[in-house]
Amino acid sequence: MSLLTDLLNLNLSETTEKIIAEYIWIGGSGMDIRSKGRTLPGPVTDPSKLPKWNYDGSSTGQAPGEDSEVILYPQAIFKDPFRRGNNILVMCDCYTPAGEPIPTNKRFNAAKIFSHPNVAAEEPWYGIEQEYTLLQKDVRWPLGWPVGGYPGPQGPYYCAAGADKAFGRDIVDAHYKACLYAGVNISGINGEVMPGQWEFQVGPAVGISAGDELWIARYILERITEIAGVVLSFDPKPIQGDWNGAGAHTNYSTKSMRSDGGYEVIKKAIDKLGKRHKEHIAAYGEGNERRLTGRHETADINTFVWGVANRGASIRVGRDTEKNGKGYFEDRRPASNMDPYIVTSMIAETTILWKP
Repeated sequence: MSLLTDLLNLNLSETTEKIIAEYIWIGGSGMDIRSKGRTLPGPVTDPSKLPKWNYDGSSTGQAPGEDSEVILYPQAIFKDPFRRGNNILVMCDCYTPAGEPIPTNKRFNAAKIFSHPNVAAEEPWYGIEQEYTLLQKDVRWPLGWPVGGYPGPQGPYYCAAGADKAFGRDIVDAHYKACLYAGVNISGINGEVMPGQWEFQVGPAVGISAGDELWIARYILERITEIAGVVLSFDPKPIQGDWNGAGAHTNYSTKSMRSDGGYEVIKKAIDKLGKRHKEHIAAYGEGNERRLTGRHETADINTFVWGVANRGASIRVGRDTEKNGKGYFEDRRPASNMDPYIVTSMIAETTILWKP
């Protein structure tokens, strides 16, 4: 008699050429990740060879009931770590039947910015540090915390080991390996300052691929926490009080910044970011004012300040960048629930295209 796990692990390639493609898109809230699967006649590696598909936008807050069809355009393919074999995950964006991007399609505008000749020539690299919190399913309280109570104060938990300090490592490691299997350029993981909070890093990734890879990494994490019976939170300040919030620090460089004399280019770019501070903050995630307080390794939301090796700044420049006279910088303002398509393209637009 087969067990459920035996059937889930069936190797389709033993009996058929057919594969399963899981089409993934972003729902109406801007943070809800939706997906559905379809059968294809054989393996596909080029997203342009995949068929478009549709879904009921009235059920995701993206279309009215009387005209509910939204069209999925496949944009990027990843290997499926859940079904394995030749099966794939497909990152899509969303359009009306007439071919217009729907309002929640933030990828469309980002792709336009990244395809601008001036931006493409600069080869913008991104490394995104995605923080998140694992919550107990029935009480929505951080994993490892006593129900209705609090653990000991922050200090022992960051990058820690031990049953009383690191909560959810099996989920974190499963996610790490699944992302590597899928083809996401995940570059590391670590436990965070608040217990039950973790971080993974995606990058370096060039241009639009940074957003595609981060969204797929988020989707894989949602699926793994679903299996584990744990709730995943991207809230930028899940617990009020003397606890660190959750961000999505975005590391950035251009070809000019990585070349000799790049430090001067970096300083000019930071100056531009300072002049558009309010516009960036408005686009950097919901509820960020609860996180950017000037405490817990943040700068105040209304203040723009940059510094070398300063984790209380809006923009941090590393010691190596200062020493080498070239490199990258870190925008510490984005919240954990930011849209990477918006943040990455906005940084490129401000630093490369915008004329003050």
